[in-house]
Amino acid sequence: MREFVKSAFRNTGTKYPKFFKMDDYSKLGFLAAEVLMKEVDESTIEDKSTGIVLSNNHSTLTTDQLFQDSIQSDEAFFPSPSVFVYTLPNIMAGEIAIRHHITGENAFFVSSAFDPDWHTLYINQLFESKKVSACLSGWVEMDDQSLDAFVYYVEEANDQRDESMQHTVEKLNNLYKINDK
Repeated sequence: MREFVKSAFRNTGTKYPKFFKMDDYSKLGFLAAEVLMKEVDESTIEDKSTGIVLSNNHSTLTTDQLFQDSIQSDEAFFPSPSVFVYTLPNIMAGEIAIRHHITGENAFFVSSAFDPDWHTLYINQLFESKKVSACLSGWVEMDDQSLDAFVYYVEEANDQRDESMQHTVEKLNNLYKINDK
């Protein structure tokens, strides 16, 4: 899985040296966002009105275990600060925000599975409260056996009567199912 993510990153042609310092979760999330954002006209992103809302099942468990192993090791008693930095799931969102100049709302949630109901509720609340007018959101999960990255970009509908532009659970379920195939 790790080699796949590195190879996929190289194939995007992106120049971002910090990518190789990131933990695996951050690499996968960063890569998924990188591919997605190539389809978004970033000149239209208003930094303070664009947010990031991500989730997964294990937070940063794999990285946390590496950090714990380094603490318990007699040979390598001094744990690496570069590993410690990535024991926070918000770091993934932070790396994406830095890369794409997004300075609005930034949240990371842990749940047992991708929850379209929660993402829709939370992001629509951000729209209604005028905290954001656009959001990069999704699910980024991986382990040694598999990876699952589903990210999407949604903008607040200017006309609430225009159903085609609304952020709904049904649309998310359909998108995630497409991604799941």
